[in-house]
Amino acid sequence: MGMRVNVVVADLEDAGAIIESSKPVEEWKGFEARGLDQAKFAMLHALLSGELFDEALAECGPVYAADEDGPWLMKLPGDSVDRLARLEEEALDAIGEELAATEAFEEEGWPVDEVKDLVATLADLAGVARAQGWAMFVWMTQDDVGAPT
Repeated sequence: MGMRVNVVVADLEDAGAIIESSKPVEEWKGFEARGLDQAKFAMLHALLSGELFDEALAECGPVYAADEDGPWLMKLPGDSVDRLARLEEEALDAIGEELAATEAFEEEGWPVDEVKDLVATLADLAGVARAQGWAMFVWMTQDDVGAPT
C-alpha cells in the first residue's frame, strides 16, 4: 500500500482545515502525488539543509494527525522552502539527481527525470509560498496505489 499525497501552500492557520480535507488540492494551491512519504521529504530536506537524515526526519514529522490511521499533515521546514524557492534550474536539477540516487527513490524505481520534475514542481510551489508568506504542507493518507507520479 502506498501513500496519496497532496502538497499545498497555505497560511499556518489553515493547518487544521487542511488535515480535515479529503483532497486539499481542491481547496488550496498545490499538487497531488502518489508514492511519496515522510522519508522522501526528509531526504529532500537533508539535501537542502545539509542536515543528517535523522535530524531532517525529526523536522519533517507529522504536525497533525486525524487519527493513528491518518491522514497526516506535515509542514516542510521553512529553510528548505526558502532554499527551494531561491535555487536556479541547474541547482534544482542537481538536487533532483541526488534525490533520485537515494535508496528510497532507487528501491521504488523512480526515473531520474520524474524526481527532477518533482523537485522543480516543489520549487515552483515554494516560490508561491514565499511570495505569499505561507507555509508548505504535505497531507498524506494511505492509498492502494503506490506507483510513482
